[in-house]
Amino acid sequence: MSEKRPETDEDILSRSKALTRGFAKGEISSIRKRTYKVDLSAHMAVCDINYQRMLKLFPKMREQDEMKIALTPGADGTFVVIKALERSPYTTLLHLSQQPKLNWGSSPNMRIRMYHDSSSAEVVEYQHENRFHGHYEYPNQRMRHPDEKVQLNRFLGEYLSLCLAIGGVVEPVNLSIE
Repeated sequence: MSEKRPETDEDILSRSKALTRGFAKGEISSIRKRTYKVDLSAHMAVCDINYQRMLKLFPKMREQDEMKIALTPGADGTFVVIKALERSPYTTLLHLSQQPKLNWGSSPNMRIRMYHDSSSAEVVEYQHENRFHGHYEYPNQRMRHPDEKVQLNRFLGEYLSLCLAIGGVVEPVNLSIE
């Protein structure tokens, strides 16, 4: 069992001075700059599973214009609204938003492109920001993370999983007897 004592301010300062001396001597080569590498197969797997999740939530997206999913019950509850904005033979553009808008933060607001021929879904706009690249140098002008696109699609997956786990479809009930 090792007895590790907590670091003191003196320990931190001495390590900082040693690193500074090393940098002054040109020994920077020992410290590698970590670079982000895109894992395309993992990213595509996330997009493919997001397509399947979206189909479970909005199975009639090619015919129906809107789907409302209740996250909390009641008329004053929280809803996720998915609207079909554009349709073509191979793609559908959906808008996903949460209502009512949060007064203490931002509610998810995104556009998702559904690629029916490849069974994949990709976030193309988030909070009115679009054109996400696969990789960003950091820091950059918009202060996007090096893997911003991957993070957005993972967030979509987590959000759709939440909708599937606790959400309920809000549809009008037809009580007439035919």
